[in-house]
Amino acid sequence: MAEQTLSKTPGPEVFLELRKTLQSGLLIIRKDVAQCPADVQVTGRDSSLCIQTPRGDLTLTLPAEVTLEEGSCVPTPAGEASSEELHFRLRISSGENTDQEPPDSMMETLRAKETYCFHCQGCTTRLLEDRVFKRVLPLPNGNWNTIVDDWCCHPDPFNKKLLPRAEDCLMGDTFVLVTKDRSCKETLTEEVSPVGAEDPQDPKKTCRRLLLASCASCSLVLGEVVSPETLKLYITQVVVEPAVGDRKPEVLLNRSVFVERTIAARLQNLSNTLSSFRFSVQTPDGKTTLLLWLLNSDSIVASVSEACISEERSTSSALHGSSHAAAPALKVLYISCSDPSTQQKEIALIWDANATGHPVVLPLKVCEEMLQVLQASNSGLPGSMRYMRCYEVAYLKL
Repeated sequence: MAEQTLSKTPGPEVFLELRKTLQSGLLIIRKDVAQCPADVQVTGRDSSLCIQTPRGDLTLTLPAEVTLEEGSCVPTPAGEASSEELHFRLRISSGENTDQEPPDSMMETLRAKETYCFHCQGCTTRLLEDRVFKRVLPLPNGNWNTIVDDWCCHPDPFNKKLLPRAEDCLMGDTFVLVTKDRSCKETLTEEVSPVGAEDPQDPKKTCRRLLLASCASCSLVLGEVVSPETLKLYITQVVVEPAVGDRKPEVLLNRSVFVERTIAARLQNLSNTLSSFRFSVQTPDGKTTLLLWLLNSDSIVASVSEACISEERSTSSALHGSSHAAAPALKVLYISCSDPSTQQKEIALIWDANATGHPVVLPLKVCEEMLQVLQASNSGLPGSMRYMRCYEVAYLKL
C-alpha cells in the first residue's frame, strides 16, 4: 500500500543520473513537460547539458571532467512508466578530477601532532579547546565486543575497555574517543539515559544505562561519557577544525545536509576499505533501525522540479539541494526496520541472522534523521525509480 501511494506522487519534471564508471546516463522527463521524444533536444556544452523542451530550455551544470558525447542521447523504453515518463539513454566522457577533494569527515581530518578544536555541529560552540594528539589510532571495526560475546562461552576475556590516554584520539567507524579537558565542565552536560531492555531468556541482554554528553548551549546530544575521563563523540554531532585563533567553523550547514553528507562520505570510505556494500544502521544498544545497500558510488545526479522550469529561462538544479548543479551521490537501497510490511521484516530477519550488514552505530536521533533524509530523496525521484523489488531507492549527496 505504501508503495502504491508513493508511486502516485508526482516526481521531478526532469531527472538525470550519470554513471562515471559506465560512461553512460539516464535522462527522465515527465510527459507534462514533453509529450514525445521528438519534443526533446539534448546537446552538450562545456561541462553542461542543455535540454530543450516545449516548456522552455534547461541547462544542467556538470562536473568539470564530464562532457556529453554529441548525438548519443536516444529514446529508450520506459516500461510500465511509459504513460507518465520519457526515458533517454546517453553517453558521456569522464576524465580524472584533478581538483583536490576535501576531507570527507573528521575521520580524514585528524592527524597526529596537529592542533584542533571540536565544535558542536548544532550551534558551533567550542567544546574542546586546542587539542594536540600524539597518537591518532583506529579501533577494531564494527561491534567487535558483540562478536566476542557470541564466540565465548564464558565471560569476555577481553573485558578491558580500549580507552585513550591523555594525548590519544581513538577512531571507531562513526565516533572518536578522546579524553576530557577542563573546558568540558563548562561546555558539556551529562545525563543518564536507559538503553535497551532486560531479556529474561538471554542473561547477556540487560538494561544498560548510558551517560549521555550534550552541548551545554543547544542541548544537542554529542555522544557518551564512557569513563570518568573519556568522551565518545559521534561524527554527525561535532565539527573538527584546525585551531586558528577564536574562529568558528566557516559554514554552519543545514542539519539534514550535514547528516547526509557526513554519513554518505563515511559509507563510501567504509565500503572502499572493507569491501562491504551492505550496512546495518544501529543505535548504541544494538537495535537495527535501517538496512542500507550501497549500489553505486559513481553516480552524478540532478533533479529539476516544476518551479525551476519556465519559458525563456535557463536554470539548473541538484537533487534535493540548492547548488543548482549535478552532484556526486551514492545510490542506495534501503529498508526501514520499523516498516510493518511482512516482506521487509523477513529481509531484516535474514540480514540479522546472517550478520549481512556491517554495523554502523549512531545515536537514535541521528538514525531518525537519516531515515528522513532517505525518504525525502525517495519522494523526489521519478515514480519508476523509487523501488527496486522490495527495497526503496535513494541518493545520498557527497
